[in-house]
Amino acid sequence: MNSSTAQGQLAVVATPIGNLADLSERAKQTLADADVILAEDTRNTKQLLQLAGVHYQKLVSLHEHNEVERAKQVASWLDAGQNLALVSDAGTPLISDPGYAVVNLLREAGYDLVAVPGPCALIAALSISGLPTDRFTFEGFLPAKSGARKKRLQEIASNTGTSVMYESTHRIEDMLADIGETMPGRQVVIARELTKKFETVLTGTGETLVDQLKADPMQKKGEFVVMVAGNPEGGAGQLSEQQVIAALSELPTKQAAKIMAQLFGGNKREWYAKLDS
Repeated sequence: MNSSTAQGQLAVVATPIGNLADLSERAKQTLADADVILAEDTRNTKQLLQLAGVHYQKLVSLHEHNEVERAKQVASWLDAGQNLALVSDAGTPLISDPGYAVVNLLREAGYDLVAVPGPCALIAALSISGLPTDRFTFEGFLPAKSGARKKRLQEIASNTGTSVMYESTHRIEDMLADIGETMPGRQVVIARELTKKFETVLTGTGETLVDQLKADPMQKKGEFVVMVAGNPEGGAGQLSEQQVIAALSELPTKQAAKIMAQLFGGNKREWYAKLDS
């Protein structure tokens, strides 16, 4: 235990996303020195520490279901002069992983926080994607249900910078199909199993990537980073007919036909027939 009466420090520590060699020496030392390690899943972190040869003092859970309650306990440990480390199962904590509630509370209360940077799937994927990196938006995981996911993709479609998302093996094919429907022809890059033996990066469109995954089911295994090129037309004012039709799908056909005629010209009856088919 840290015998100092001074207030302790919380270190937010990045851990490997696949390759154990990516655990930095600074990260190892920080974890070894910590009085308490806060882990998303203590079983996964225990295995990592054992493989890395890191001897630790105390390991406790901090995940999405307990982090609000755990935050006060974390503050009390820091008040007692203990030094803490926060890790997720893989990558940088808080990036689609638990930890925000604790970090936010401690930052607002004036506690000392320090970053021990390292692996992050979204940055790793972007760096080898070939897509523009001067401006990008991270969307995390999109909704699991197709309707809600398409609605979010319609909003993303107007982004002029690269959009980055995470997806699981169970939904990757459906997600790509939805991208193909909402952003037809848009360049998409998917990266899976980053830093691991079977790391793969595929480039195409939502439509063509679905075909590639169907042709080779092995390409559907693993965790995915999905990156979509920005809208080359400069935003929502340049949405395609298909994108607007999808966005208006919740409206009565008569009302949607009127809007389409106003935006793209033509006869309301013709649009009604097209939308009703």
